[in-house]
Amino acid sequence: MKGIKKSLTEEYLYLDFSHQTEGCILPLHTSVTLFLLSYCDCRIFKVCLVLTKEGTDSSPLRDVLSQDIEIQLISRQELPPIVQNCCLPAAVEQPDNFCRAGLAVVLRHIIQKSYETDPSKKEILELLGFKKTCLKACAEVSQWTRLCELTIPLAIENFLRESSEQAAAIPVEILELEKKLSEPVRVHNDDKLRRQKLKQQKAASIEPAQAKGQAKSQVHPLEASEESDSASQSLELKVAFSKLTVQEGPAATSREPSHIRKAKASDLPPLEHVFAEGLFFTLADIVLLPCIHHFLVIICKKFSERLTEFPLLASWYQRIQEVPRVKTAASKCGIQFLHLPELLTTPNEHCPQLSEAPSGEEQSDPLFIGGPRPTMTKLMEKGIEVMFSPHPCPTWTLDWNSLPAAVSPKEGRMSSDRALRKQQQLNNLVYVVMNQAKPGDRIVDFCSGGGHVGIVLAHMLPSCQVILIENKELSLIRAKKRSDELGLSNIWFIQANMEYFAGMFNIGVALHACGVATDMVIEHCIKTRASFVTCPCCYGFIQNTSRFNFPKSEQFKKTLSYKEHMILCRFADQTAVQLPPQRRLIGKQCMCLVDLDRARAAEERGYSVQVISMEPESCSPKNNMIVGVPV
Repeated sequence: MKGIKKSLTEEYLYLDFSHQTEGCILPLHTSVTLFLLSYCDCRIFKVCLVLTKEGTDSSPLRDVLSQDIEIQLISRQELPPIVQNCCLPAAVEQPDNFCRAGLAVVLRHIIQKSYETDPSKKEILELLGFKKTCLKACAEVSQWTRLCELTIPLAIENFLRESSEQAAAIPVEILELEKKLSEPVRVHNDDKLRRQKLKQQKAASIEPAQAKGQAKSQVHPLEASEESDSASQSLELKVAFSKLTVQEGPAATSREPSHIRKAKASDLPPLEHVFAEGLFFTLADIVLLPCIHHFLVIICKKFSERLTEFPLLASWYQRIQEVPRVKTAASKCGIQFLHLPELLTTPNEHCPQLSEAPSGEEQSDPLFIGGPRPTMTKLMEKGIEVMFSPHPCPTWTLDWNSLPAAVSPKEGRMSSDRALRKQQQLNNLVYVVMNQAKPGDRIVDFCSGGGHVGIVLAHMLPSCQVILIENKELSLIRAKKRSDELGLSNIWFIQANMEYFAGMFNIGVALHACGVATDMVIEHCIKTRASFVTCPCCYGFIQNTSRFNFPKSEQFKKTLSYKEHMILCRFADQTAVQLPPQRRLIGKQCMCLVDLDRARAAEERGYSVQVISMEPESCSPKNNMIVGVPV
């Protein structure tokens, strides 16, 4: 891809081989990764299966894996140290200080490396979808990434395990996927495609009427509907498979009729799913195929009468076999496709009504009053006021002029004014961390971006191990380049969502972690009983997630509803310098109250926590620090 040069370094790919369930020799994350390697015909990685239990029988591998796939079996103790701190799958460049971990990150990397090795394989790069964003968003903020990467593989592995002993319930995640496949498809040019579909539907309904008379529509409406559905479905299939076979998609040979051009958008027929994300075959289909295959094997074997509950999923499973190279790749990984009976597709008939946050109770709260002032007054009546702890050393600063150029943020792509403010932000965080760190400590820079915090800490604390964790590849590559210029040997780089980092550490730090990312950092630190130094950002993006509910602390929960807390979060983002002073003051107070809730929640779990305003306050509109130490 643009900005990434072809790498000549040797790479190892480490995959889990931890358990065997009925009909599934390998963990699903491993099956998915091997399937993608086979589909891409990618041979640039040295693949290692990691035996997490001594004495695991590896003989079944010969029956499910093609001889084309060269695999080495190793124990967990043989993993490079950086990988031992991550959840698998993981890919590592030599030398062992740059690791990519987690299913979505590793799969996207395999696609990029395959394309770099052979740029003629443009269909491989197309797996990343429009704008190359397929499964790029982390699972915490993207429900779709979470469903594909985490919840469906886990739910199906549990289903396989339970079904070997008793009749297992259908995973709710499968029902959620069936519902997803019934929803209208949205693509960047859907207006044009929907007008073509409307034209097809009109043609399909007019031709039979001309042949059999105008009364047909009244006598046989179902037949006309079925013919219309059949004709319109061909448009989606034609668009999808024309791309896979490197042909031009359907194009209008002449200008559309007036009644088609003038049709309102609300009157246009929706586009239906061909593949998991819509009309085109993407990485999401690669991830789902091994999972759904093993699910359907058990369904057909033990609960065949329930197959009718998943007509759209069954259609998708059959359609995906028509994609070039899929059958060949699947056979090399031990996937022998099932021949399913024809099912009547009835969208939405079996789709569950899945609850969505926020709940209806919150939406209809009769006591809710909008605006920040009533909410702050409500807190004051309960003794909760805006209060900052004193800054431990407001005038302290690093001697930036004496530091190597690659340490300074001025070496990055930013203006001199912004670089100065970044230095001031770093002064605050680095001072707190340096006063807590001891020789031999491990410090993790979460959401590290280009490494401004982590590189300074690694340079200033050579006796400590510093780990940078970041989801964006290009940012981490820039950080590594700066580190290499400095010759730092006490630094690791991990491209992953932070939940894939499983190592122990002493201090966690995050500068401007966006929205709930700050809460994820604090939670990660609390679980490890590590100190934390965080500077939150993007308060307006805070919302309830699968892991967090707001307010977080018992003290705030007793006083504020979810809606009232969200009012504080939205106004906490109104601290930009161009806003009127009074509005900025209210924004700063709301920031403090949101962070006090975070601090109180950590205190309830055995931490001493301070909310401190960085100095000078002009260093950033988001200038709060939350500093927590386990007690």
